[in-house]
Amino acid sequence: MRRGDLADLTAFVAVADNLNFRAASGRLGVTPSALSYTIRHLEERLGVRLLQRTTRCVSLTDAGSRLLSRLRPALDEIGGALEDLNDERDRPSGHLRIYATSMAAEAVITPVWARYLMTYPEVQLELRVGEGPIDIVANGFDAGIGTQDHPAADMVAARVTGPMKVAVVGAPSYFACRPVPRTPDDLVQHSCIRYRQAADRSIDKWEFACDDKSQRISVHGPVIVNGAEVAVRAAADGLGIAYAVESLAEPLLRCGQLIRVLEKWSPSIAGLFLYYPGHRQVPAALRALIDMIRASPNPEGESHLPLLTRAPAAKLSERAMAPSMQTL
Repeated sequence: MRRGDLADLTAFVAVADNLNFRAASGRLGVTPSALSYTIRHLEERLGVRLLQRTTRCVSLTDAGSRLLSRLRPALDEIGGALEDLNDERDRPSGHLRIYATSMAAEAVITPVWARYLMTYPEVQLELRVGEGPIDIVANGFDAGIGTQDHPAADMVAARVTGPMKVAVVGAPSYFACRPVPRTPDDLVQHSCIRYRQAADRSIDKWEFACDDKSQRISVHGPVIVNGAEVAVRAAADGLGIAYAVESLAEPLLRCGQLIRVLEKWSPSIAGLFLYYPGHRQVPAALRALIDMIRASPNPEGESHLPLLTRAPAAKLSERAMAPSMQTL
């Protein structure tokens, strides 16, 4: 193998995984033009075209697909060997990339990140906050945080919060001229802050449970959002009633900007999981973060959360946990 072949082949795999030179260049830390030169040079040296590319899209040729299928196991082995070396280090270090939706970042990462970075100053923590689940491997993340149905089948998942209570809230100014709802059916008379699913653009229904009764109802209102924080803010501004995780609304409830309603009907929903690829060694920096999160009280005041387990094959419906959890 020629010197530089491994770097060129790694660059090819990055482009093949992303089918986008700009995204692949960001993953590799090089410029798109430098990456394009590397691929062109590799194709010229091999004497075969690996990628079809136009100004609008990139796709694999048949030769490129066959090469990729042979390269992936080999590069995984090399990557695993390097990760093993990283695990042997006494202190976690390097770049740790985490993907979380906004509520997951607020509930899981922000309570520990100051202590984590103080404890492990050689770690550079990158946190990307987004909407809904993504392919963390294709996007170059070490781990993701989300609901039970976020991890793919080959992921390892660690529970990082206990069950989380839903709160239905509105502002005092909103209820000043409207009756407080006593049952979920009363919401038909109210303006509700609705949530639109990112995946299929549908509007979520709100779920309620009391004793042995449960309801899933459509609500109506003039405001539609795609984030629980925005929904809570809209409710505090008097625009309607919001449905969100209790911990998110609690600061505004405590200071009187929000009033809680339908509390006996408010269900608890499954907590959050930190997940990562099961076929890879866990980087020392990620292991240290998991241990610190598990040792800290979660939003329900629990600690000593369960050990890492395989993500369950039968997963809870993410739609059943929206909107509060879909904004993870």
